[in-house]
Amino acid sequence: MSEITVRPLGEDEWQDYRAVRLEALRESPEAFAATVDEEEAFDEASWRERMKRSARLIAEQDGQAVGVVSVGTAATDDGADAGELFGLWVKPELRGTGVATKLVTSGAVVARRRGESHLYYWVGTDNGRAVAFASGMGFRPTDQRRPMGVASEDDGEEEIAMVLPLGQDPGVIGG
Repeated sequence: MSEITVRPLGEDEWQDYRAVRLEALRESPEAFAATVDEEEAFDEASWRERMKRSARLIAEQDGQAVGVVSVGTAATDDGADAGELFGLWVKPELRGTGVATKLVTSGAVVARRRGESHLYYWVGTDNGRAVAFASGMGFRPTDQRRPMGVASEDDGEEEIAMVLPLGQDPGVIGG
């Protein structure tokens, strides 16, 4: 297997983000609140605005997109500067190969470089695989809960905020 690389996408690469996002919505519609039909209808200006709102990271293998994640700003009760990881998706045939780990690690670096002290990641309370993955990355459960944005048998009806403290060194997670 050739190397997986992760890189940020700039605003002018909105079409690359659009392509992988629509692929994710087609392949895993149950994992997202949006639908492929809704997002296919977005015009260029809408996609460019999305690129400005949050960092978009793409995982590639041999020049082909194999995963994506976004890093936005979290709304916290205490007003702390925190990032929020969302929209994580990896092509099914590459799940369990480390692609998600590379995306999350890169997302944590982005958040730390922006000066954020923590990174939040919302996970379905009934999704044992996702909770285990996030825990393995150093995320810890909080007491924050919210209703699921999408109905899924794997995720249940509620999701939990998991939080990762970001180290002082932008290359170190949880350090």
